[in-house]
Amino acid sequence: MLTRSLTAACLAALLSAPATLYADQITVFAAASMTNALGEIETAFEAETGHDLAISYAGSSALARQIQQGAPADIFISANPGWMDALDEDGLLAEGTRRDLLTNAIVLIATGDAEAMEIDSLPEALGEDRLAMALIDAVPAGIYGKASLTHLGLWDTLAPQVAQADNVRAALALVALGEAPYGIVYATDAVAEERVSVVATFPADSHPPIVYPMAMIAGHDTEAAAEFMSYLGGETAREAFAAQGFGIE
Repeated sequence: MLTRSLTAACLAALLSAPATLYADQITVFAAASMTNALGEIETAFEAETGHDLAISYAGSSALARQIQQGAPADIFISANPGWMDALDEDGLLAEGTRRDLLTNAIVLIATGDAEAMEIDSLPEALGEDRLAMALIDAVPAGIYGKASLTHLGLWDTLAPQVAQADNVRAALALVALGEAPYGIVYATDAVAEERVSVVATFPADSHPPIVYPMAMIAGHDTEAAAEFMSYLGGETAREAFAAQGFGIE
């Protein structure tokens, strides 16, 4: 009788925890600007599903190049459509899995508690100091920032003073640590760092729309990866993204 009871109890426990039985690892390559939001989502998703997320954060350009070189990513989330387009043109995206996930804005930040200012006054405020930006020809935040400064007629003046960083979080760190008094980052990065202030927001029409597309990588379109992509559109993920300042597509 005791043996039957134990068998029944064990069977019930197994049936109540299917996620653990069929747990998979999902490798996600994500833009550095998503670090805080995805960190929260990762914890919730793993607890709810039993799957293991392995998230690699970097500039979208670096991640796309790694995928082009054969890195085993299951999902790629880019901070701009251009790098996703490049993978699509190479036939590296799983067909029918690409969709837009988020939007963002770029802002001018300053070290510490600073007052709002007009973007046109940046050259004067900067003086001989440096302006921190992500790589202007490769990383989306840098590309958007350069486009906006060019549109506003400030790029030629400021270009010699730009301190380029490998990704937007590295640019954010330069300002947070006071190594550069001003920087251009995503609005969501500013939310994540208490040691900087947003002093201006760049006009939306001064740069291309900031859209974050995501897709599964060809040959990696597994049920677990599809489950995570679906989760990113759910209430828990949407709340985490909104709390960090992202717009939801």
